[in-house]
Amino acid sequence: MHTALMVLLLISSIILIVSILLQSSNSDGLSGSIAGGAEQLFGKKKSKGYDAILSKITTVSAVIYIVIALAIVTVFN
Repeated sequence: MHTALMVLLLISSIILIVSILLQSSNSDGLSGSIAGGAEQLFGKKKSKGYDAILSKITTVSAVIYIVIALAIVTVFN
């Protein structure tokens, strides 16, 4: 049981890392934070394509990672 949970934790962590690295950058550097900060908050929304799918995959894999990590800690300690 412990080994199966550790393998699931490894798989979810790899999926989490890959999905974060594949996402496009939202910042424009220092100039974007000063000049275009309100545009990010109120203006453009995420497209319903590749970025939205990666965002959902990131969220789901992060939740799965946390749940499995907590299960390992509580059950086996």
